[in-house]
Amino acid sequence: MRTGSEPTTARSPLRMRFWLSLWGLLWAAGSTAAFSLAGRPGWAAACGVLLLIVVVDLIVVVRHIRQGPHYQPGRDVPPYEPVHEDHEPGPRRTARPDD
Repeated sequence: MRTGSEPTTARSPLRMRFWLSLWGLLWAAGSTAAFSLAGRPGWAAACGVLLLIVVVDLIVVVRHIRQGPHYQPGRDVPPYEPVHEDHEPGPRRTARPDD
């Protein structure tokens, strides 16, 4: 729902998320390899799971970046007034019991 208070120069956090995912990918891959070589299979498995999560996030981020911008209403579109529930309700229909 638009409220009219959206910033006019809002930017998507996808590029920042992309670079943070790359940073996490490097750390997770390096730590998985280091723990494997050090003989710590539990820590290596935990870092391997983290590596898989980072790879999936990176795939999602790249997919969203490639999709391009989505439609956002411009300045000429007026904000929508939120629906308030404090108005008088209309006549209610009630079910009549069979006589």
